[in-house]
Amino acid sequence: MDQITHDVRRDSWLNIIQQCQARPEGITVKKWLDDNGIKNKAYYYWLRKFRKEAYAEMNPPMVTESTDVAFAEIHMPMQQPCESSEIYAGNTPVAIIKCNGISLEITNGISAPLLQTLIREVTHA
Repeated sequence: MDQITHDVRRDSWLNIIQQCQARPEGITVKKWLDDNGIKNKAYYYWLRKFRKEAYAEMNPPMVTESTDVAFAEIHMPMQQPCESSEIYAGNTPVAIIKCNGISLEITNGISAPLLQTLIREVTHA
């Protein structure tokens, strides 16, 4: 197939996909395709092709494996010291959060501001 034929088909399918996506509310894709004599396989083939092109144009950032250790400094106001029995009583984790290769073990004794700060730092790490 030459480039001109491919471009004509591409433009035609782009038009079909746009019309299908602008179909009246309440009509399924399958019904719209059947009503317009378009084969499901061909429609989804071209839809996938256009989505791949759009994704490639977005230039997603490359994720690279890094062995560098990164630290985030967390500033928290000083709390009143607690007795040693209070420290060990709440030392068993009740939740473990894993994100971006970081694991946080959360106990019942954690304060809400510290938890919010930790989650914010982990999600941006």
